Amino acid sequence: MSDDKTPQTTQAPGKISSRRIHTGKIINLDSDTVRFPDGSVGEMEIIRHPGASAIVPFLGEPTGDDPQILLLKQYRYAAEQYLYEIPAGRLDSGEDPKACAIRELREETGCTAKNMEFLFTMFTTPGFTDEKIHVFMATGLEHGEHAREADEFMTVETVTMSAALRLIQNGEIKDAKTALGVLFAAGFRAGF
Repeated sequence: MSDDKTPQTTQAPGKISSRRIHTGKIINLDSDTVRFPDGSVGEMEIIRHPGASAIVPFLGEPTGDDPQILLLKQYRYAAEQYLYEIPAGRLDSGEDPKACAIRELREETGCTAKNMEFLFTMFTTPGFTDEKIHVFMATGLEHGEHAREADEFMTVETVTMSAALRLIQNGEIKDAKTALGVLFAAGFRAGF
């Protein structure tokens, strides 16, 4: 579909050059010179992130009257509160997103999954970061010991899908990857 208001230019939009402003443990900050779709040029500050994987973990099968999932109640300094979240974590350099999902599920919940199914990939905040999260669904969970990092303060809570959906509806799930992951799993996998 064509939009008559879309400006045409002979040069494709995209990065012209980039300058690193900050290199950090989790993110990097670049100042990019960018060509916009109308051919104009400007500066954009972009947070570079290696990406992450997140998991909607089902106890049992994702079908039935009201399947159960695991949620984390995790303290987040930036939000200044505890948030309900699905397990998730940053990709290691060169790591496959599915391998990251398997690792993060075990580290944060202590569980391993017989099945790890890819659901979708999302951009977290495309206005200023290139971070993508690959979302998976885990089934056939077996419990074990978690291996959390020193700055991870969380509890694992078992909730029904209907309860998780109410948490989203009531604004108690404020984390975007969690809301989208649970809604996707409920609507397209659990048939809820």
